[in-house]
Amino acid sequence: MNDPHQASAECAYLSAEEIVRRLSTGDLTSFQLVDTFIDRVAAIDAPGTETSLNSIASLSSDALDVAKERDDERARGESRGALHGVPVLIKDNIEAVGLPGIAGSTSLIGRPSREATLVTRLRDAGAIILGSTNLSQWANIRSPRSTSGYSSSAGLVANPWALDRSAGGSSSGSGAALAAGLAPLAVGTETDGSIVCPASVNGVVGLKPTVGLVPTTFVVPISASQDSPGPMGRSVNDVALLFSVLARSTPPQSTPVPTMAVAKNWRTGHPLTDQLFDEVVVLLRAKGLSIVDRDLALPSEQEFKDEGEVLFAELLDDLGVYLEDRPGEGVRSLADVIVYEDERPQQELRYFGHENFITAVLSGGRSGANYEEARKRNLTWALDTCLTPGLEGVDVIISPAFGPSWKSDLTVGGHPGPASPATMAPAIAGWPIMCLPFGVVEDLPVGLAIIGRANSEWTIIEAARQIEKILLSERAWPSPLWKAPSRG
Repeated sequence: MNDPHQASAECAYLSAEEIVRRLSTGDLTSFQLVDTFIDRVAAIDAPGTETSLNSIASLSSDALDVAKERDDERARGESRGALHGVPVLIKDNIEAVGLPGIAGSTSLIGRPSREATLVTRLRDAGAIILGSTNLSQWANIRSPRSTSGYSSSAGLVANPWALDRSAGGSSSGSGAALAAGLAPLAVGTETDGSIVCPASVNGVVGLKPTVGLVPTTFVVPISASQDSPGPMGRSVNDVALLFSVLARSTPPQSTPVPTMAVAKNWRTGHPLTDQLFDEVVVLLRAKGLSIVDRDLALPSEQEFKDEGEVLFAELLDDLGVYLEDRPGEGVRSLADVIVYEDERPQQELRYFGHENFITAVLSGGRSGANYEEARKRNLTWALDTCLTPGLEGVDVIISPAFGPSWKSDLTVGGHPGPASPATMAPAIAGWPIMCLPFGVVEDLPVGLAIIGRANSEWTIIEAARQIEKILLSERAWPSPLWKAPSRG
């Protein structure tokens, strides 16, 4: 495997844990680290480069200055916290002073950004906000034909494993940047699948926490009942480290090895992925993990329809409040966004429309005729029919998440085919879900989903840690192949 930028290859894939250690021993400085990542972004991510990943929306203009401050603090024996001097990327729908925070839409360009509460938590822990990551515009809610990873402000994110493949959505830039070695840690957001999907198809680790555990203040919203920012990294321990900062949650002194239920009927529909998952379950059992087989409820058309009703209603209300509150001149409601995009079709509607925005406006929001009953039915299905029976007598549910990444297509658009239903019930319930790589299929990574009860993140993390340990004892951790774009 040849790294596309050998000059930065040594630092590119250091874990956050290793970075913290080297910073503390003086083997590395934050300034060196940030300077190296900036060079790497320019070499392999920027438009016009051979790889041109488009995963970075913007770099922080003060990242090097902050890195120097962290080095000076360390020299004086001062430490802000667990991430002192560690670079972190944040998704472009999260506001931070000095970064756009525009959710991939040109309609928000020029509106001043404030400090999201989660960004304050990162800075308080000593992290360096390296920059923001590109995403599926408006977090992939705009159209049923939207192409995952595309935004009008920053273009299409490419998958480092195969440049013609999707980096998933909507936290596509966060997943691709981690896989490409552009930073050790990143923050994504999920409403339904938007951390799990890019984690799976980019071969990294992601955790969508319980809704409300990580603050969403000054994060461009879709749905108050389902939105959740969460940590992403290249190992379970790195994700645990970032989660502890984002949620201000201290890991327990010890966690028993979690018991698991495998959702036998939650399949991706991709034969090789599902076969590999079955083989991994056999391996996990052979290594001593307690895993029972269980059939879980599958979503029907009614569940999909109800979730859509809820998301569109909450989008109308929640985005409207956000846009009205954000400083600067510009769009103040979802209706304003529709008008803005209609007036700029070549820029905003070049590849797909905003049909879901129109549906949301017509929904009437939470006071609309369908919202309350749809939300009630959705919760009954997710909690009473699906998750509670699935978790009876065990700590977590495991299943495959997504099959290998699909080809990006701005002409046809649309969302992935090889996907299990794993993200839907925890999304509706607001419960946590984690994803980590469990292997490579057809030279592309595939991810394993772990679902737990509300506020059971440390149990889920321990389950992921056990699975990761077993998998690493059997095979090397997946890494991007950096092969030619053509994949056939």
